[in-house]
Amino acid sequence: MRVVEIPYPDDLPEAMGKSPELFERQIRFLVAAKIYEMGQISSGRAAELAGMNRVEFLEELGRYRIPIFNYPLSELEQEIQEAQERAEKTN
Repeated sequence: MRVVEIPYPDDLPEAMGKSPELFERQIRFLVAAKIYEMGQISSGRAAELAGMNRVEFLEELGRYRIPIFNYPLSELEQEIQEAQERAEKTN
């Protein structure tokens, strides 16, 4: 496994009211969350990158108000249209 190092000022975690360990965990999560949000990796891979299980990762996304579903607008519109067509057939 490869490792990325991100230098930061020694006083930054304290200035944010966090321990260095909590700060580094948050940075790791935020990197994984952003890559997931951009649609470049799955939630499972993002959870692995963040160092947590998938359920924890998805719950944490909610705390940051990051959507857990990554649908391009065109796919979402298509799904809505198909659902409406199915609903019309059952009526």
